[in-house]
Amino acid sequence: MRPNNSALFYLWGLFWLLMVAVALEDERHSHGVLWWQPLLWEGSSCLVGTVWLLLERRMASRWEPLLGDPLRWFGRHFAWLPVVVVTFIVSVYAIRHGVYALAGLRYEHDPWPQVFFYESLKLLLFSGLWFSIIFGLSSFGLWKQERERLLTLQKHLAESQLSQLRAQLQPHFLFNALNTISSLMQVDVERADRLLAQLAELLRSSLQVGERQMTSLRAELALLDLYARIMQERFAGRVTLRHEIADDTLDAEIPAMLLQPLLENAYKHGVERSSQPVAIAITASRDETRLHVTVRNTGELRAAAGGAGIGLRNCRERLELLFGDGAAIELVQEGDEVAAKLRLPWRRHAA
Repeated sequence: MRPNNSALFYLWGLFWLLMVAVALEDERHSHGVLWWQPLLWEGSSCLVGTVWLLLERRMASRWEPLLGDPLRWFGRHFAWLPVVVVTFIVSVYAIRHGVYALAGLRYEHDPWPQVFFYESLKLLLFSGLWFSIIFGLSSFGLWKQERERLLTLQKHLAESQLSQLRAQLQPHFLFNALNTISSLMQVDVERADRLLAQLAELLRSSLQVGERQMTSLRAELALLDLYARIMQERFAGRVTLRHEIADDTLDAEIPAMLLQPLLENAYKHGVERSSQPVAIAITASRDETRLHVTVRNTGELRAAAGGAGIGLRNCRERLELLFGDGAAIELVQEGDEVAAKLRLPWRRHAA
């Protein structure tokens, strides 16, 4: 039974319980009416009405496409009303006459023309009420289905976009790493060979991490350390790297391979373009609702912002897809340092 059907039959049951309660209350004030008679009158109407409601529900899938056109939907339902009226009155009064006969009584009622007129008018009013309820519940159920389908499509689209962004990021990172090694090939073969080994280890680890959309800050920093070793080899004597990571942040959940482009940016636009020693610092802290990660280096914001490129742009796009307005990256100048500040919702990563 679909959710809108469950709600419909729940309301249907409450409606007839109310009708029976009203009939029993009227019986208390009536003379010559046995207690079971109101139950029979309302019970017979409920039984036949329920049969018609079940038949309507069996036809619901055929009428569902008409929910967008209320006039046609109601018109299709009311077209069956003459059949409903005749079968309802005949069935209900047959049940009542039969039960009265078994009890050795005679069921008295108005002449048949008056019965058909009165019952037809009552059925028209009740049908209008219940058709409106059915239409409202069916429309709401269809809206929920469409909403869930749209959310599923949006989720799949977001996952596809994330996969595309990661696919763009990894070749970009590999290209830069190979350029680093290439620059050492003619200068220091031993160092280049060592860097190739470290790159192989880094690629193996990044492929493992890249299969997951989210990871822990601890795992992300371990991957970042592999990348930093390669860059420290290339810029030996020109850069110092320090970490200031609060212990209570290590289990934080973070998008996989999100920090590597930020560190790469610090080396490319801070160290590579400077003839002076550069200090890079990676810090992480948290409050009750946010994780804060910062990658800062000595340098000028103009140089860093002007060449941010695909790495930083992809980071921003990934955060927007995953968190909407709940996360952000910004580049700011703080004294003689450029800081890439990352803000994420605080969540503990499930291992």
